[in-house]
Amino acid sequence: MSDYSVNGALHQTKKVTRLEFCIYFALIFSLALPFHLIRWTYQALRFGKMPRLSPLARAWKDGQAVTPMIFRG
Repeated sequence: MSDYSVNGALHQTKKVTRLEFCIYFALIFSLALPFHLIRWTYQALRFGKMPRLSPLARAWKDGQAVTPMIFRG
């Protein structure tokens, strides 16, 4: 049997526009890219082989991981 005695207000979530999400993604992507370029070059020179992921792919993954975290909190 369900208990309906507690009728508290539901938490409202803020709708995030696609434009805002894209702006944050682009910012994170552009900030991560130089660091991944340096790291990729270092690994290529140090170990003598190309890393599995390119700097663009690594920066893209960072953007995909970090941007939703901004809007969750």
